[in-house]
Amino acid sequence: MATSAARRAPARGFYARVVKRAIDTVLSLIGMVFFLVIFVFVAIAIKHEDGGPVFYNAERIGRDFKPFKMYKFRSMRPGAALRIAEDGLAWVGDDDPRVTKVGDFLRRTSIDEVPQIINILRGDMSFIGPRPDLREETALYEGAQRRRLDVSPGIGGYAQVNGRNALTREDRLALDLQYVDSISFVLDCRIFWRSIVTALRGDGIYNR
Repeated sequence: MATSAARRAPARGFYARVVKRAIDTVLSLIGMVFFLVIFVFVAIAIKHEDGGPVFYNAERIGRDFKPFKMYKFRSMRPGAALRIAEDGLAWVGDDDPRVTKVGDFLRRTSIDEVPQIINILRGDMSFIGPRPDLREETALYEGAQRRRLDVSPGIGGYAQVNGRNALTREDRLALDLQYVDSISFVLDCRIFWRSIVTALRGDGIYNR
């Protein structure tokens, strides 16, 4: 019991509960200025291409299995059907016909994730944490995998800087659990800077 409690301590510690949220709030308020500037150009590009909605709003499961609506710039054609791979992960491949030309650029630059600053400000997400899963994906969690939701989901995470969508489901969950058990200010800073490098390189954007 003592060993199990020790493993869970980082996700429930003072940094994770108080300091991390304070940092997220300050940075998201600053980030809203960046979001508003980006929104003007992205909205024009998306509307010009197909006239569809600017945002893609989908249910995701957050901390303690609480559902929330996650915001993204739409990168797929209106009404595109969700595809689930054999391992249970949502699938988007390179040259996927569902992805628009503007959407491909947004994905390759990670600009499609910028609206999640709104989710961070609302407290649904954090800048750093495991990527939020679909309800169908969380239903597949077994045993310790449920601890993935002991922390708030994030825009960037430990799995994202170690393979992103190129990872298998099991590898991604294992990396996310490592983060939950080791969460700290220093680790978040490392992931933050590595996330910027990963986004600039366009690594692991699409599933294999």
